[in-house]
This record gives sequence, structure tokens and C-alpha cells, in this order.
Amino acid sequence: MTDDVWKRQEIDSPCVKVCVVHPTERLCVGCLRSIDEIAGWGRMTPEARRAIMAELPARAPRLRQRRGGRAARTGRE
Repeated sequence: MTDDVWKRQEIDSPCVKVCVVHPTERLCVGCLRSIDEIAGWGRMTPEARRAIMAELPARAPRLRQRRGGRAARTGRE
């Protein structure tokens, strides 16, 4: 018996099970998708999913800027 029956020809989800929404960017810090993208993922076409997946790497720098903590107090990042 093979697992081919259970395989789907879809774009995998970028979810890494770290589901926390950044307070100002409104993106999930785990997968970098917006809430609307996450909610609609199951209904999207493969083309729409591919387009979002292509955009995700460019979103990462938006979440890297630190807002506070020890590094901000000492002037280091």
C-alpha cells in the first residue's frame, strides 16, 4: 500500500505553528502571513498561494526591528 492516496497536489502551508500576530505589522511572526491570508488559505487557488509564498521572504525584515528590551536600553541591537 502506498501513501499516494493521501498526497495532495497543493502548495503546502508556510505555517510553523508559532501563531502570534505582530501588534503593529499585523503579520503572524511564525509564517509571515496576514490574518486574512491565513483564514483564506484553504479556499485559495494554487496560483494565489504561490504568489503569497513568493512574497513571504520580503516581509521578514518588517518584524526584525526591536522595539525595546535590554538592547534598546544599552544602545545595541
